[in-house]
Amino acid sequence: MTENSVTPAATSESQSTLSSQPTGHLAMTAPNTICILRLSAIGDVCHAVAAVQAIQQHYPSAEITWILGKVEAMLLKDLPGVEFVVFDKKLGFKAYADLSQKLQGRQFDVLLHMQVALRANLASLVINAKRKIGFDWSRAKELHALFMRERIAPQETPHVLDGFAGFARHLGVPFLLQPSDKPQWQMPMSQADLDFAAAVVQPYREQGVSRFLVICPAASKAERNWLPQRYAAIADYATGLGFVVLLCGGPTAMEYQLRDDILQQAQNQIIDLVGKTSLKQLLALLQVASVVIAPDTGPAHMAVTVGTPVIGLYGHSNPDRTGPYLYRHYVVEVYHDELKLQTGQTAAAQKFGKRVKGSHIMEKISVDAVKLMLDKVIVQESL
Repeated sequence: MTENSVTPAATSESQSTLSSQPTGHLAMTAPNTICILRLSAIGDVCHAVAAVQAIQQHYPSAEITWILGKVEAMLLKDLPGVEFVVFDKKLGFKAYADLSQKLQGRQFDVLLHMQVALRANLASLVINAKRKIGFDWSRAKELHALFMRERIAPQETPHVLDGFAGFARHLGVPFLLQPSDKPQWQMPMSQADLDFAAAVVQPYREQGVSRFLVICPAASKAERNWLPQRYAAIADYATGLGFVVLLCGGPTAMEYQLRDDILQQAQNQIIDLVGKTSLKQLLALLQVASVVIAPDTGPAHMAVTVGTPVIGLYGHSNPDRTGPYLYRHYVVEVYHDELKLQTGQTAAAQKFGKRVKGSHIMEKISVDAVKLMLDKVIVQESL
């Protein structure tokens, strides 16, 4: 699919009504055109996909345009029924003029403004929409509320994905209404991407190996990474359990250094794929994996979209808010203890999602704790 092309999701028109207020009282016909504004980041756009596809299912004739970042578009391109318009932040202030030109002469029925960052708020100014819907007052940071005409219903302790679900519900979509409800994803991958992943694991499958552990060790900030010697220890432990271990990541200096440190300290073979995959190829690899180990980083959430269990390693952020959505019960975390240590209060007594700081935090996650969680995943997921 080209950057600004549209593939219709269906032909029949939904007769469902929608709510234009957070509590949902004013009914109107189904929207014909919907604009999604969520520029970044990888994990967040993965969460947003679930809400967007729920909207598509409920309003199959609606035309959906998604404004997002350049890197994020590489992952989501070819998402069925969605037109992508890239906002290139590297253009600086020219990015807004570029976006305005791409949208010239267009008016949407609805704008779902799913990002509170000032950059996204300014981008919303060049989007012509009859309705502009944003977050509720409690989450309206960086002047977000000033750019919106409607707000979704407030939520007490929402995961990021639950926040996006609020936008779908504001449009009358019955999405994640019950605790037992689970989001679903249909992530686009080409046959070439699938063939790439198959080629990586096939030689080991031919040797009778059926377990594959993917370690994505790097977060966007180095302080959120676990220690390389501990990643190496877990890789060796998994190898002893019959896993083939793959190391994945992007082509950055920090990730290459982390990879080198892990490989140097590991006693067993690890397949090195750091900097050697596209985002689509990585997604395909995560799909063939048996389990993924990662800190709070995009690939952890990518793995969730393809149904692969994730052991999340969390220290700085609350896993209830940003953890791997379907696998938060597999998170190994020291966040709550560190928050109590730093502030003297529990998470319940503070603003939800409060982060803790410190380069020492991730070292509090022990190798034994991750080993125990891997053992638990093996049993519960029948690996």
